[in-house]
This record gives sequence, structure tokens and C-alpha cells, in this order.
Amino acid sequence: MEILYQDHDIVVVNKPSGLLSVPGRGLEKIDSVSHRIRTQIPHCITHPAAHRLDMDTSGILVLGLTAESHRHLSQQFQNQETEKHYLALLEGQLEGESGTITLPFRLDIENRPYQIYDEIHGKIGVTHWKKIAIENGLTRIAFHPETGRTHQLRVHSAHPKGLGIPILDDPLYGHGDGPGKMKLHASELTFTHPTGKERLTFSCPCPF
Repeated sequence: MEILYQDHDIVVVNKPSGLLSVPGRGLEKIDSVSHRIRTQIPHCITHPAAHRLDMDTSGILVLGLTAESHRHLSQQFQNQETEKHYLALLEGQLEGESGTITLPFRLDIENRPYQIYDEIHGKIGVTHWKKIAIENGLTRIAFHPETGRTHQLRVHSAHPKGLGIPILDDPLYGHGDGPGKMKLHASELTFTHPTGKERLTFSCPCPF
């Protein structure tokens, strides 16, 4: 885990694929970005994560080190006042150059944490996409999600009513065979500093 920026109020990290954003249930799942930051930074609050990335997604996370900073950052994500950009590799060749996916989905309560398409009870997720290149039969793609639903980009990629092609090495919606391999990277994040109020943008190179 690489720390990209740190001051008294926030810390921005580059999370590797395979590392949890927040602790899971049980001591064996305590290792996470939040736990590591709490261990490294003495004045950090107990629950600093203002948003999350899936365990298998790599890239940029911002955490609030104080209660006020955490509250401010969390509100920005809830109110869709942040800008998030992702890069991914899809397991096949995608036709078309760009578009917007608007797809309702919800948690499958009998198969957590799997998300399923549901026109009646699902909540809408909105994702803008742009094809970057075809590489050895795979599609490199840029995602710009408007909403921040759980597994949104993974569902929008894999579902036939979305792109119809899973993200490469996705263990839930594709053909991934283990953790830490999925090719989805949070490459850029823009938000407002909770105390300084300036607009900040952080980016980190894609590892695949």
C-alpha cells in the first residue's frame, strides 16, 4: 500500500488488488487499508474510510483522519460531488467506442455479496465508458461512474444489458480464479479538501 498524500486531516493511498478497504469479520480479515492507517497514524479515528474499493480493485482511496474530515468526505461521496475514473481490461473485444450504461441492480440476499439485475427493486447505477484500445483480444476501457453502487462497474461490464463482457479475472462476475488478480483500477479521484476547501485531484499509474 502506497501513501500518495498525507496531512493532519486526510490521507490518500494507492490500494493494491487483494487488500480489503475496511476490516472484514474475524481477526483473519483485519488487515485492510483502514487498519493499516489506524496503526501508522496515531491520531487517526477508529473508522477513517470515507468510501471503499472492492478487495480485488486496485487504486486510489481517500480516508478522513479526524471525525470532521471523515464526515465531510463521506457527504461528498454520498452527494456525488466527487469525480472517479477507472481503467479496466475486459475479457473480450468490445464493439462501439463510448456510451452510458444505466442499469438497476441490487444485492442477491441469498448469495452475498453478489449483485443481480432487478428492474423492479434494483437501484439505478449510471456509468459512462470509453474504449481505449484492443490489446491481444482484450479491451482496455475507461469508466467514469456517476453513482457509486456496490460492484457497479463489475455488473455493468458483465451483464448482457450492460457491456456483456466481464472484467478480466473478476472472480464473481467473470472467470477469475483467485483474489488479487482482477483488472480494475481506480486511476483518478477528485474531491474537495475537508478543511482547506481546495479542489484536489490524485492519480496513480495503472498496474496492468
